[in-house]
Amino acid sequence: MNHNKRALIKELPSEERPREKLIQYGAGALSNAELLAILIGTGTREMSAVMLANRILSIEDEGISYLTGCLPEDLSLIPGMGMAKSCQIIAAIELGKRIATKPKQKKINIKSPDEVASLFLEEMRYLKKEYFKVLLLNTKNEIIMIETISVGNLNSSVVHPREVFCTAIKKSACSIIAVHNHPSGNPEPSKTDVDITQRLAEAGEILGIKLLDHLIIGDGIYFSLKEKMLL
Repeated sequence: MNHNKRALIKELPSEERPREKLIQYGAGALSNAELLAILIGTGTREMSAVMLANRILSIEDEGISYLTGCLPEDLSLIPGMGMAKSCQIIAAIELGKRIATKPKQKKINIKSPDEVASLFLEEMRYLKKEYFKVLLLNTKNEIIMIETISVGNLNSSVVHPREVFCTAIKKSACSIIAVHNHPSGNPEPSKTDVDITQRLAEAGEILGIKLLDHLIIGDGIYFSLKEKMLL
């Protein structure tokens, strides 16, 4: 066998390898063959995973759509494709179908501090440590996600704007609401609470991600810094 005929993905420049391209540029930058090659994993001595993927895609004129009706037994007949690789591809196709047909969950729209508090009063009133959470909101004030930033004693070094806004930037959030609890049960803000709020508000103005409110959860009651004109 002529070893010069090998076409290994690892011999390609790093920016041309499917996994590295996905990490650097995102899945949308990859071709169908490159995405399929990541599922295949490894090729043969004569054929890289990308070449093997192209071979699969050229079986029928319909290209990638052909895979939606495939069985593992069909793909495993292709040289270089065993049953394990075939099952991986079929499983990925099935996941794609289920994601495409699953209705999106209705997002929670936030209109008042009461609505925010209702999400956390029962969950946070019994906690023995201080949890600092952030709600990420879109342009319609709908919750994109809720992230826990820190656990422990609340201070400005733990609750740093960098940590608070990191995911908000990645998720293209329009605004955020901060929430943390007081294990003592008394939601009255400390000077540290007010200082952190002001610091986050200033950082949000610079980033274009507004801090709408900061709620402190106590034992069945809450304190809104926005309502009390402390934000």
